[in-house]
Amino acid sequence: MNNQPVLGISGCLTGSAVRFDGGHKRMGFVMDALAKEVTFKPVCPEMAIGLPVPRPALRLVKTPVGDIRMRFTHAPHDDVTDKMADFAAQYLPSIANLDGFIVCAKSPSCGMERVRIYDEAGNRGAKEGSGTFTAAMMARYPWLPVEEDGRLHDPVLRENFIARVFALHELNAVRASGLTRRALLAYHSRYKLQLLAHNQAGYREIGPFVASMHEWKDLDAFFEAYREKLMAILKQPASRKNHTNVLMHIQGYFRDQLNARQRLELREVILHYRAGLLPILAPLTLLKHYLAEHPDDYLLTQNYFNPYPDELGLRLAIA
Repeated sequence: MNNQPVLGISGCLTGSAVRFDGGHKRMGFVMDALAKEVTFKPVCPEMAIGLPVPRPALRLVKTPVGDIRMRFTHAPHDDVTDKMADFAAQYLPSIANLDGFIVCAKSPSCGMERVRIYDEAGNRGAKEGSGTFTAAMMARYPWLPVEEDGRLHDPVLRENFIARVFALHELNAVRASGLTRRALLAYHSRYKLQLLAHNQAGYREIGPFVASMHEWKDLDAFFEAYREKLMAILKQPASRKNHTNVLMHIQGYFRDQLNARQRLELREVILHYRAGLLPILAPLTLLKHYLAEHPDDYLLTQNYFNPYPDELGLRLAIA
């Protein structure tokens, strides 16, 4: 049984020569590092609707009535929007249990945001569109972590995306193993500090919602509502301020176990992180050291310490 997260991915990002010009956009981090920790399910929507390689370029076109259509650049009346919509309707149900999706930036089929929109005369408009396929996917699965290759070069966005992928993977596993209220409560308990680091208001709001679980007769319905709330909180990148609050909170668990020198050292490391003088890995490493020496049943369950495989090196690259 495969216990790795399963991610959809635009085929060109894997190195497959499926782009309109016969090329690809292989991404090193994705294929050299992330591929060791996840399983990819590649797709090229443009090839899936029968277009060849190479092929004429496509673009998004806004009609006078406000519709966004996908048409060939060289033949603006050749419209493939309906073909793409039909493919999405057929394909998307098959990926309901994916843990994330990486799409190709700027693509009229796969771009997540800021895709150029043209008018029917061929004039360049604003970069405010989403690729036709990706827009359909995000509308159908609003909780699904979706990110594009260009944004994954940003260390903060990369770390946030991977954290969401592994969080959803674990949540999907809870459902797959037989959904129970006890299992959901245990899952939520493991993610409390992680949620607090991402959004304090969201953390405070989701707590009472989880406490109301017993009022829901349909546990699947509760799961779906919880999933959407959880992933919305985690979509907001954890801030230095929120991380500091969580680190200080964890520090309190060791108040009676550490001597004065150790408490001062730990506090200084956390404050140096808050001031931007140290990466977050510094206080986390020290706290994990103390947790190994002075185990705490609650802290030992917390996903916050290991939200994804250390081998990805994500906390080496973020503040």
